[in-house]
Amino acid sequence: MTDSRELTRAERAAIRKLVTGMCANYDSEYGCLPLDYGRCYMLDKWWTGAYCKYFQNAVLPLDPVLEATLTGREAPALDTCAACGKSFVPDGRQAYCSPACQTEGNRRRSRERMRKKRQNKGV
Repeated sequence: MTDSRELTRAERAAIRKLVTGMCANYDSEYGCLPLDYGRCYMLDKWWTGAYCKYFQNAVLPLDPVLEATLTGREAPALDTCAACGKSFVPDGRQAYCSPACQTEGNRRRSRERMRKKRQNKGV
């Protein structure tokens, strides 16, 4: 781990988005369920360093780029989804970020293939 530093605005926003959207311990009405005072520690985070163990082990890996930035490890190589254009961490020769994008990409390729086939029949 590198020296402690202040989090950037984008890093704080990404942490907030992960906590409120993906953390199983967070409830919008009650805050952080395991804590007595209710406010999630990660929402008030301004410096790198100590993190909530659950957040670090279960939630932070969902954003590999943020994880690499906060832990000081090398960021993973990202690919761009062929259907929607979002960046994602590929798993092997994966071309799409999600099954929905894969379905959309297959539909587009099939449509293009059939269009070419109809053109060739007309000639």
